[in-house]
Amino acid sequence: MVFNDLDWVPVNHWQAEDRAYRIGQTGTVQVTYMVAQQTIDEFVRTVLETKAALMLAVVSDKTGYPAEMLALDMNLESDLGIDSIKRVEILAAVQEQAPGMPEVDASHMGSLKTLGEIVRGEVIAVGPSSGLPIELDVEEPLSVGADRIVNTLAARELYGRDTIAVDLGTATTFDCITGEGVFCGGVISPGLKAGLEWLSTRTAKLPTVELKPPEIVIGRRTETCIQSGVFYQAIDAVDGIVRRIKEEWGRPEAYVVATGGFADSMGPYLTTVERIEPFLTLYGLAMAGDIIAGGSEA
Repeated sequence: MVFNDLDWVPVNHWQAEDRAYRIGQTGTVQVTYMVAQQTIDEFVRTVLETKAALMLAVVSDKTGYPAEMLALDMNLESDLGIDSIKRVEILAAVQEQAPGMPEVDASHMGSLKTLGEIVRGEVIAVGPSSGLPIELDVEEPLSVGADRIVNTLAARELYGRDTIAVDLGTATTFDCITGEGVFCGGVISPGLKAGLEWLSTRTAKLPTVELKPPEIVIGRRTETCIQSGVFYQAIDAVDGIVRRIKEEWGRPEAYVVATGGFADSMGPYLTTVERIEPFLTLYGLAMAGDIIAGGSEA
């Protein structure tokens, strides 16, 4: 068997190799990969090998199994005891350690059975018509984004109480979710990064600065003044909107969870946030994938 072209997905190669070993096969099968030096195929091969090795290393770290005992055809639940939440943590760790690799879509995580399937990374779409055990109680349910849908599912399963999920990403969204899994609407506002981009592109002579929590409020240079203004404006906006939501919604005891790319940096400064859960959306995607693929409800 000769492979002339390499696929980005290691499992595709393994499946092709397995097909050479048919029932009744008695002879030796020689598998050869044609890879020339200093070509794109050599780069792809390196990515494939690194991706597989990284997956085994992360699983070893997360489960305690020695890496030499692991194989990519092992069953996640029966062999390794890895549930859908642990799969998301593994996915996040792999992508964090190797951000340049082709990404695995978390919406399929719940239905994956082996380590090799995680590496493969197939996709299942999530939307308002996905048949998830939630309700979209808004005027235009078909316009609700997938991120807000899976946040609702995750909040329903993880907390089981009235929740305000604050997703701190490119945009900042506030999702009002009842304990029964009803999405009641929310708020969408510009994200933290949008403030910096607006200042650097729409005003004269103001530089682009690093996006990070400032050490002090009163800046003593232009850069620190911008950092402080953008950061604390975003912080106070989030806290203010959460308070207004609680008052209008009539749920003063609603649980407030921060998630998204800026959750770790902004969360500690938010006085209204009770829990920081950076992977809330990923957890919801894994749960949704399990349900859509035919598994039991999360």
